[in-house]
Amino acid sequence: MSNQVTEFNEYREKMNDNILKDNNKIIKRIFNLDTNAFAEGHLDVKTKELLGLVASTVLRCDDCIKYHLGKCHEIGLTKEQVIESLSIATLVGGTIVIPHLRRAYEYWDELEKN
Repeated sequence: MSNQVTEFNEYREKMNDNILKDNNKIIKRIFNLDTNAFAEGHLDVKTKELLGLVASTVLRCDDCIKYHLGKCHEIGLTKEQVIESLSIATLVGGTIVIPHLRRAYEYWDELEKN
């Protein structure tokens, strides 16, 4: 796995563990809600991940974009599906999301190398 992908995943896991060990009820419930929101339901998991990717891009959250790109790659979405979703995010978010789009392309390329 590329250094960028490995570093992101290791840091995210370490810090999530650190946060959750404090046993804060509200934070634990938010984490649980997030997990359950992306589970199979009336919408399939692939659609939900693409929705998460679009929302994260429009909100300009690089960590969230990386997370959803990783999940999209893990569940077998194609580059074309991801790019089409990112194009909608750029349309909705405007030119201010272009730097995030660049980083998303870079991160997807790293994911595909594995």
